[in-house]
Amino acid sequence: MSRRLIERIRNHNQRAMSELYRQYVGRLTSVCYRYVPSEDDVKDVLQNSFIKIFTSLESFEYRDEPSLEGWMVKVVVNEALHFLRDRKRLHFTDIHEADCPPIADDELDTDSITADELHQLISDLPDGYRTVVNLYVFEDYSHKEIAQTLGIQPTTSASQLYHAKRLLAERIKELMNQRR
Repeated sequence: MSRRLIERIRNHNQRAMSELYRQYVGRLTSVCYRYVPSEDDVKDVLQNSFIKIFTSLESFEYRDEPSLEGWMVKVVVNEALHFLRDRKRLHFTDIHEADCPPIADDELDTDSITADELHQLISDLPDGYRTVVNLYVFEDYSHKEIAQTLGIQPTTSASQLYHAKRLLAERIKELMNQRR
């Protein structure tokens, strides 16, 4: 079905564009919210993403449904990063790994909170921390890939992830204390 849908979009069929939009808008909105927490900004980033998706489908080589979804996710991630860079919202500090004591497994106890609570805690992180967490955890980027994508050093990516984990651990503890 998707191969025919892609061909119809390549032929500028508006119904096919609407169908692709309806089929993927929920998933791509979730991806976008991981990087851009403001609803108005998410709408802008998603609009730009779908424009790029529709105009770039000519060069996309369709293999299967997962390849299409993966490609569209990558477009949304890149648009979100572009948005954050343009707004100069990504701030990074570099520390040496020697200055980062290891985080014990029980310090970052995500099993004791819901997925929605964890999502909210990640959304509330500073932009630089949140961006690195999302690229590392959800997009499965290495620190080298994150560094190349964001124009930072791999050690900066690692320190951002470290500080994000520390902050998340503190906020999880606060949340657990509020429940008591």
